[in-house]
Amino acid sequence: MTYEIPKHIQQLGTDIQAHELRYHNRRVLVSKEFTFDSAHHLHLYDGKCKSMHGHTYKLQLVMSGKTDHRGLAIDFSDIKRIAKERVIDRLDHRYLNEVLPPMNTTAENMVVWIYEQVDTALREEGYAPNVRLEEARLWETPTSYAAVTRALMEAEDDAS
Repeated sequence: MTYEIPKHIQQLGTDIQAHELRYHNRRVLVSKEFTFDSAHHLHLYDGKCKSMHGHTYKLQLVMSGKTDHRGLAIDFSDIKRIAKERVIDRLDHRYLNEVLPPMNTTAENMVVWIYEQVDTALREEGYAPNVRLEEARLWETPTSYAAVTRALMEAEDDAS
C-alpha cells in the first residue's frame, strides 16, 4: 500500500462547515485510565493483606454523553483533570487508611468512594446530566478489580 502526504490541510469554513462537525446525535462511551501507588492494610482479615502493603492501582473511568456541536462528549483532558483533582492527587503515594473516610480500604469500598467523587465533580462542574459516569473499575492487581456502574449506584439499597 502506498501512502501519500496530504497536499491540503482541511480548513473549517472552506472544506468542512461548522454544522458538519457533529456527525451524529447518539450517546457514546468515553474512557480514560490512570495508575497510582498507595499503601494500606485491611481490618478483620486473616490473610497477608492484614499487614501494611502497597499496590499499583489502575483506575478506569467510563463516561457517556451526547456530543456537542464540535463532536465531543467530554474532552479527555477534562476527565484527566477531574480524576487527578478528586482522586489521584488524594490517594497517590499515600496511606489509604489515613486519607480515605473511615472504611476498610478494600477495592470494593474504594471504587464506590471514587465513583462518588467523580460523579459529584461532573455535577458540580455542569457536565451532568449530558455527561454521566457509567462505570468505575479499580484494579488492585493486574488480574483483580472491583467495579461499580451507574445502574448499581442508582439501584435501591437492598442491603439489610
